[in-house]
Amino acid sequence: MRTGGETDSNHMKVSAAMTVLLLLLLLLSLVVASAAGLTADSRDSADWKPTDDGRRWNSRTC
Repeated sequence: MRTGGETDSNHMKVSAAMTVLLLLLLLLSLVVASAAGLTADSRDSADWKPTDDGRRWNSRTC
């Protein structure tokens, strides 16, 4: 049972605000972790395709 003063509009606004707040918190934690040196690039040179004059090398013969 509702006690008055509560509307679906208010719930939507609070939900949207919490979503934005959680997104900002996630981004801030990534920035802090990166600044502290806790992040690393997991890619190595094997992840990149070879290039020929800046164009990606295609292993297919078609």
